[in-house]
Amino acid sequence: MRLLLLASLLASCISGCATTGQAAQAPASEPPRKEFTMRTYYMAFLRRGPAWSAEKTPEAEAAGKGHMANIERLAACGKLLIAGPFNVGPNPPADALAGIFIFDVPTLEEAVALTQTDPAVKVGRFTMDVMPWYGPAGLTYDGHQPPKPDAKCEPSLSP
Repeated sequence: MRLLLLASLLASCISGCATTGQAAQAPASEPPRKEFTMRTYYMAFLRRGPAWSAEKTPEAEAAGKGHMANIERLAACGKLLIAGPFNVGPNPPADALAGIFIFDVPTLEEAVALTQTDPAVKVGRFTMDVMPWYGPAGLTYDGHQPPKPDAKCEPSLSP
């Protein structure tokens, strides 16, 4: 009886091992992986500028609307990939970091020129520091809209 039980246990182990070995040899159903590459983007750090204040004046509201319209314009052109504010918390320094832009342009000079098109920069509510950033190629996010072919990419003339 013990011999029959031992033979049966041994047979199940052998068939289990054989099955496991076959499963390991089966072709993977994972999609092919893309090669990971890096490239240069230009990151702009917005800081509170000399004309920044927390007051909701008509000038501040106009600069804010122009700032948002400029962000939308640069994104529609495909030059601005990502933009967003920082949560500065209570009692930040006068020149606190306020936000970030990540530009997809070929040169630092172009990225700097694009920051100068921002109405809030023009009136001194923000200043910008721009530097090269080496990040993953194909940087995107869920909901990202591709550039619009008919987008007007020349600088906005409004303050």
